Amino acid sequence: MYQVDLNCDMGESFGAYQIGCDEEILPYITSANIACGFHAGDPATMRKTVQRALSHGVEIGAHPGLPDLMGFGRRNMAISPQEAYDMVVYQVGALNGFIQAEGGVMQHVKPHGALYNMAATREDLARAIAEAVYRVNPELILVGLAGSRLIEQGKAVGLRVRNEVFSDRTYQQDGTLTPRTQPDALVTSDEQAVRQVIRMVKEGKVLSQQGTDIAIQAETVCIHGDGKHALMFARHIREALKAADIAVQAMKHKNNE
Repeated sequence: MYQVDLNCDMGESFGAYQIGCDEEILPYITSANIACGFHAGDPATMRKTVQRALSHGVEIGAHPGLPDLMGFGRRNMAISPQEAYDMVVYQVGALNGFIQAEGGVMQHVKPHGALYNMAATREDLARAIAEAVYRVNPELILVGLAGSRLIEQGKAVGLRVRNEVFSDRTYQQDGTLTPRTQPDALVTSDEQAVRQVIRMVKEGKVLSQQGTDIAIQAETVCIHGDGKHALMFARHIREALKAADIAVQAMKHKNNE
């Protein structure tokens, strides 16, 4: 039986600025990654998003990012491992306060944007993030780019990990995501995105931009909630996974664990 989690980045509005269609997408996903105020989000948005996720029975994770509201956390910063550790502990703790206040339990932590991508290739940052998550709560699941340094270091410190793949991003030969600065970074066809996901789940392969297949483990699939057709795609991929006999379950319900 094939199985996968569907996650979505949420709670990324800030003050008077609204981003994404969180409420509408929640019925189609199993895990929500909620921004913690550094790259996006604010206390009121965090509270509301936690309440909405709990009302839909969607599992909640912290989505800590770099302190860069202007750049939406997508610009690399020269941070030390200690700074990465402190940022993650701070943000996970902040979101966990709202989750506990609403009677919920945090499921996972998934770094955002540049922090996520840097930790995918830098062992020192990956280790710092993994240790931060473990020391806050060793029962939390750490989500990282499939096969990345973050996955390796999460396992090394004793955390449960989930290998994440992307429906709307293209891949490089080394398994990293094509940088958003390149014109071919995004998969713009819904049908192509669905085919890519189903193949990653069932065959454990994805076609790189260099034209060769690379091995990949797909335990959770990220769909983005801020695109023009985000809601339509969320419905489409949920239906397509069902038609392909792939069970959609929250990442804490992994088989054989």
